[in-house]
Amino acid sequence: MRDQIPGSFATASDGVNPSQVPTRTLYTGAKIPAIGLGTFGSDRFSGEAIAQAVVGAAEVGYRHFDCAAVYGNEQLIGESIQVIMQGGIRREELWITSKLWNDKHAEQDVIPACMQSLEDHGLDYLDLYLIHWPFPNYHAPGVDVTSRDANAQPYIHENYMKTWRQMEKLVEMGLVRHIGTSNMTIPKLKLLLRDARIRPACNQMELHPHFQQPELFNFCIEHELVPIGFSPIGSPNRPQRDRSHDDTAAIEDPVIAKIAKRLGVHPAVVCVKWAIQRGQVPIPFSVKREQYLANLRCAVTEPLTDDEMRDIARIDRNCRLIKGQVFLWKEGQPWEDLWDPTGEITPA
Repeated sequence: MRDQIPGSFATASDGVNPSQVPTRTLYTGAKIPAIGLGTFGSDRFSGEAIAQAVVGAAEVGYRHFDCAAVYGNEQLIGESIQVIMQGGIRREELWITSKLWNDKHAEQDVIPACMQSLEDHGLDYLDLYLIHWPFPNYHAPGVDVTSRDANAQPYIHENYMKTWRQMEKLVEMGLVRHIGTSNMTIPKLKLLLRDARIRPACNQMELHPHFQQPELFNFCIEHELVPIGFSPIGSPNRPQRDRSHDDTAAIEDPVIAKIAKRLGVHPAVVCVKWAIQRGQVPIPFSVKREQYLANLRCAVTEPLTDDEMRDIARIDRNCRLIKGQVFLWKEGQPWEDLWDPTGEITPA
């Protein structure tokens, strides 16, 4: 049975006042809400269920929604955005992010891909548009971890910059307010910052208590790149292809559990609260009202203590969950090559 996207919008009496939600200031002076609702869940939920959650999240106070073309639900989310705006929420009160997928890196494809996302959302502009991965290596939805693009290639900076120049044009055309990166590394970002005419405003990256990426996180802060953290609770329901035997679970960590008990909340909420307090922008995903409301409430309630923040800093396991194997370009190649483990861009 098809889930119904609500046809009307009503502010929830038990929600959070959006004006009380913290923000992060981009180098342009624009402010992005310090927590957003992620919308990647198409492996487990229907697009209609996710679109329904977008309306429900807006009703409890969310104003930041993180989307992507590859999630396959932007048109349905666009219907939700129209419902939200028809309910009295002005466009400028919303922060809508989308992303350029790997099969649209070619110069002639970037602007049409963005315009398709705009059409699907029913919007005149996006607040943020990211290059989803630095590799143009395509994979079909739902493939397993062994799948490879026959035309896969390593990161080639000259090609990435051709894509970036088109991203810059989107800003100049007024179709996008800010552009940014995702799944990048420090050596790649250094080259981009050197060569960009319009600097990236944000870098989206995996961030949770068991994968804190302190070096990359600090690099982003030092270079005025707002770090947006995906999988902020450790993505316990991630696809099977993104699981390996040595993965750890942040929400099962005794340090997180102890704090959760003190606060009387689920351990996942502690992970989100830590993320906001640390200075990144978490984008947790949920279609369950009690979960996305609890995640938002933690942004405006009593902060974690300094000791608790120090305790969480000590439980970093350097445990990357979203390893990206499907984007590798050589047979038998270790997934670590995608992430430039030597501090230099991994050569072909």
